[in-house]
Amino acid sequence: MPKLTVFDQKGAEVGAVELADAVFGIEPNEHVVYQAVVMQQASQRQGTHAVKNRSAVRGGGRKPWKQKGTGRARQGSIRSPQWVGGGTVFGPTPRSYAYKLPKKVRRLAIKSVLSGKAGDNDLIVLDALTIEAPKTKEIVALLNNLSVSEKALIVTNDVDETAVLSSRNIPGVKVLAANEVNVLDVVAHNKLIVTKEAAAKLEEVLG
Repeated sequence: MPKLTVFDQKGAEVGAVELADAVFGIEPNEHVVYQAVVMQQASQRQGTHAVKNRSAVRGGGRKPWKQKGTGRARQGSIRSPQWVGGGTVFGPTPRSYAYKLPKKVRRLAIKSVLSGKAGDNDLIVLDALTIEAPKTKEIVALLNNLSVSEKALIVTNDVDETAVLSSRNIPGVKVLAANEVNVLDVVAHNKLIVTKEAAAKLEEVLG
């Protein structure tokens, strides 16, 4: 059972917490993490690519020459695919790339990345996060107090709009609620800062 130091917003040690092995102490499954990342990236694709086929290209309503007697190959339209300016054959059309992995696989993936952060000492437990007004300097001060200079993902128990607004101008810093934690965001950030309440919620949901 991983035992981590708990810090306050000023960076002082205020205690320790034991995290559940079932969520923060498993052997990470790298292949499952890879599958989850690819799934999320695929779901984020817009899929708005499109080309014009022969029915969508302008022109070509009249047969260019009569069927027989010219000595040339028969043609029905100057917008057939073999003509310059003609329609495209088998080009990309709008589609959704989204797909889903089984629920157990998704849960294993998120537990794997959380355990990986804990095992690599990239997980920081915060006693609580309290920001009275949206101010970027509050989050900057928090990161400085915790000696975090890399990309950081901050996880709160519930949606904290003040923290979200305070962090959105800082490159590489993102704030999520515990129920919004996902594999792609955890992997994309070097440090994971979790409040005690958020850690307990993750254990409750994933354990």
